[in-house]
Amino acid sequence: MTKRFVNLRLPAGGDDAVAAEILVDDGRICAVQRGQLPLDSAAEDTVNGAVDTVDLSGALVLPGVIDGHVHFDDPGFTHRENFATGTRAAAAGGVTCVVDMPCTSLPPVTDVANLENKLAIVAPKAHVDFMLWGGVSGNAIAAAEWRANLAALVASGVASIKVYMLSGMDTFTDLGRDQVREVLRETQRLGIPVGVHAEDRDLVRGLTDQLIAEGRDSPLDYAASRPPAAEVAAASTLRDLCRETGARVHIVHVASGEALDVIASARTEGLPMSGETCPQYLAFTELDLHRLGAVLKTAPVVKSQGDQERLWRGLAAGELDYVATDHAAGQWPAEKHTGSIWSDYGGVPGVELMLPYLYSAGVRERRITLERLTEITAAAPARFFGIENRKGRIAPGFDADLVVLDEDERWTVHADEMHNLNRYTPLDGRSIMGRVRATYVRGHLAYERRANGTEFFAPEGTGTWVRRERPIA
Repeated sequence: MTKRFVNLRLPAGGDDAVAAEILVDDGRICAVQRGQLPLDSAAEDTVNGAVDTVDLSGALVLPGVIDGHVHFDDPGFTHRENFATGTRAAAAGGVTCVVDMPCTSLPPVTDVANLENKLAIVAPKAHVDFMLWGGVSGNAIAAAEWRANLAALVASGVASIKVYMLSGMDTFTDLGRDQVREVLRETQRLGIPVGVHAEDRDLVRGLTDQLIAEGRDSPLDYAASRPPAAEVAAASTLRDLCRETGARVHIVHVASGEALDVIASARTEGLPMSGETCPQYLAFTELDLHRLGAVLKTAPVVKSQGDQERLWRGLAAGELDYVATDHAAGQWPAEKHTGSIWSDYGGVPGVELMLPYLYSAGVRERRITLERLTEITAAAPARFFGIENRKGRIAPGFDADLVVLDEDERWTVHADEMHNLNRYTPLDGRSIMGRVRATYVRGHLAYERRANGTEFFAPEGTGTWVRRERPIA
């Protein structure tokens, strides 16, 4: 149960890294020594029994990634993904904790009974730690007891509450402005943030109906149905509701630079509003959607190069809190090749590639620092989900969630080598600098890529459910 990690390097501010050692006992870090000096004998005296020494050969070690936005579709849509394959891919990508959405499972997590049902099914499959979002849908808010259900979900330890201003799911429908206001009033009282899919329903549906009526059916027609104005309008509505209720509002998967401007203005005003973006919006534009078609179909849709550059700037400057993947794989190839862009499944896998992509395109191409990388992949999501005293840092008292990164290894993404259930990605063929060698969850080896070409994964069920520990500040 006790490990001493030696011959490694830890981030030390900016793009610097320093030699270090880490001592772990019973899954928690009990000592970190930065610099050339080894851990002193007093630190080792704090642990009982023999110490297993793990030599990492000078590798860079980062805090385990927290992917705060995944759809692992379990139970209910396991032809697309399941918790075993999803968390297996997470481990291979250096993700030590995933936060699974409430909407893409059956029944949706809108009350405690559904939460307990989901936990019983997914917990035995998990390769890494996990949290669960709760939600309030249009279906759920129609029930008289929706407030009591929401309060019970929060008391049970869900990570955050999800709502949609635009949804395409019959089992988790969207909310109007007045309904969002009511949810925000309750979540403000309960001390939990709300994550919002923020696109203007009337605008998108009106454009979609018009384009379909005109017989237009290209990837760029789909993009035209979800213009930047849809995100801007929704973000502006949320800013107003945030000001009115004082609730903690978080816009998920921000794709529009103008929508980010709205978030930034709200923060300047002192409102408790934030946002996240996803690798696809940092890596691709509508020109790539035209080229790749439904493989890159997402909601919101990728936008212009100007939007992409604005998101990178906002990420570097702290205007966006963190990056999450919105991992949502469709059944491949059937659901991505239906014969119409309108019926093709919207969503891409991402959990396995987020950290390598951000390190390669962000740190190595000098868009963000190594220090900022650890913030947007670990520390910031830990704060948002109320587990900042347990996860997100390499420090005494924290879970020993560690990623060993071969920072100078250049490799090519091949979709058929991924580990989630349906193996496609718009990053297929992309050259990336930096590759995960090993992932440790609470000090236990969850994944290892070995020199002989084989891979190791910890058994299913070694990941554990992590409850939200702290209300919002």
